[in-house]
Amino acid sequence: MNRTNVIEGPMIAARNWSADAGAGSIHDDATAAELGFRGGTVAGDVHMNQFPPVLVEAFGPEWFERGNLSLRFRNATVDLERVRAYANRPVPGMRQIEVWMRREDGLEVCRGTAALDDHGASALATLDLRPCDPSELRILNRLKPGMSLGSYDVVATPERQFQRYDAGLISDPLSWYRERSPWGGVVAAPCTVVEYLWGCPMQALGPLVGESVGLFGAIEIGFVNGPMLLDRRYLIDSEVVCVGHSPQTEYVWYDTVARNSQGAVVARLRMQSRAMKASSPAYRGD
Repeated sequence: MNRTNVIEGPMIAARNWSADAGAGSIHDDATAAELGFRGGTVAGDVHMNQFPPVLVEAFGPEWFERGNLSLRFRNATVDLERVRAYANRPVPGMRQIEVWMRREDGLEVCRGTAALDDHGASALATLDLRPCDPSELRILNRLKPGMSLGSYDVVATPERQFQRYDAGLISDPLSWYRERSPWGGVVAAPCTVVEYLWGCPMQALGPLVGESVGLFGAIEIGFVNGPMLLDRRYLIDSEVVCVGHSPQTEYVWYDTVARNSQGAVVARLRMQSRAMKASSPAYRGD
């Protein structure tokens, strides 16, 4: 690796802040171990928090206004394992770069792209998302492409982000997550963007998913008329894009957008949520 062409973030021991989620969660040590993991896993959005300082160096603060971060997660980490975010340094005029994260021993945790302005060529936007035959699904068989996951009128409150910031749980935090930013208000960290754009549609998605243990497979966050500021009201809409399966999981892709009070899109999310087949009664005995 030519380090002169690569931007490196600091090596950080990322926290599994959902470790107390209890039995049935992939973040719980016992549950994760039963499914073959080394322990409760660190959520993908926790790792996403390490990328903004690198991307601000690559693209400037405008990344929070018109940028995106598009990642597929390859290997799970556990609490306090040290990881580092990397990005290719853009040459003049370049609007999209490759980004990745590695564990301290070199294991790749995630890989994807980041961009400014044009989100159409991102790592997740260019995937060929072909749905499977619905009859092949046992956990997610009630989900269909085009299905609405609801509309939500919410105020993005800052208290949880402040608590995580003050407790040192946000990896490589920017001061804008706790104090006034160049845009006047407090900026939502990636984990907070996901909290709202994933958390809201989960109110509709959760009851439609059969008994299973879930985990994030891929996440893309993007800003159109950003940044996403806290203490603001947003109208959030979400829709299923694709449902499929792999040898070990069933998965659903869905897109979510957050609009401001004037109706302009501020932030968006593309998410792949996976359900572990080995955790579901629908697959026991296979």
